[in-house]
Amino acid sequence: MSAAWGKCYDPTGARYGVPTYPWRMAPDGLATRRQLRAQGLRPGGQPIAAQVMRGNRRAGGVRVAYLYRVDLAKPVRPMTSRKWGALALAMLARRTCPRCRIDVGYCIPTSYGICGLCIALEEQRAA
Repeated sequence: MSAAWGKCYDPTGARYGVPTYPWRMAPDGLATRRQLRAQGLRPGGQPIAAQVMRGNRRAGGVRVAYLYRVDLAKPVRPMTSRKWGALALAMLARRTCPRCRIDVGYCIPTSYGICGLCIALEEQRAA
């Protein structure tokens, strides 16, 4: 057993307080938030059941993903008409250029803050 794998394997929870497994080695019946969401479920207020851990060579530390029990997960709440409306307005605000006030059909990058046409006009003026 490698030292890195041994550091991430603690099924009793003695070292980290919760059962810990190496990446992709978690037992069946446990899932991350994203995996639950893909199944149409949410944790529903249950405590963390376990965690998966792996070494991160770039940052020099470890990466951790928390696991929840699938049998205790609840279904995702359906979107109401008001939530759909609020989401539509938020997306419209992200697509509307603050300078020319046109819905450009794509989300305006926050790095520029204006649409492509306004950027091109600015570059022409500068040249």
